This record gives sequence, C-alpha cells and structure tokens, in this order.
Amino acid sequence: MKFINIGFGNMVAADRIITIVSPDSAPVKRLIQDAKDAGRVIDVSCGRRTRAVIITDSEHVILSAIQSETIANRLDTDSEDETEPE
Repeated sequence: MKFINIGFGNMVAADRIITIVSPDSAPVKRLIQDAKDAGRVIDVSCGRRTRAVIITDSEHVILSAIQSETIANRLDTDSEDETEPE
C-alpha cells in the first residue's frame, strides 16, 4: 500500500483517493460543508489556508494546505515508481 504525503507529516493511502480538487468553487465549498455536518471532514491544514480538497472512496473529505497540483505530482511520481522494474 502506497501513501502520499499531504502536508505536515500527514499521509493518505494512494489507492483510496478518488479526486483532488481546488476548494475555490461553490460546489466544492458546499461539499465541504455537507461533509462537516456529517462528520466526514479531516482537516490536516494545521490552521493554514485550504489549498486542496481530497475526496476518498469512503466519502471522507480531507482538507490540505498543499496545492492540488503538488499532491497530484506526488501521486504520479509514486505510481511511476511502481511500474519501474528493480
């Protein structure tokens, strides 16, 4: 099982990630609020501005202070490592 660093020493299982989105649009803000009401939000931004929203297959919403492009690049780098022969 591969883990992706999502900032401040926090990790998420790469195979559980459904999508990584920016928190700026109104539908994503609504999704975050609905998840907060349901108790499914995990805030790992350590008090900083949320720059990426990660949605998992268990419908948990993870708020990260790392930009979504950076997390996506880390995800791509780890998946490339799996395909390379040793």
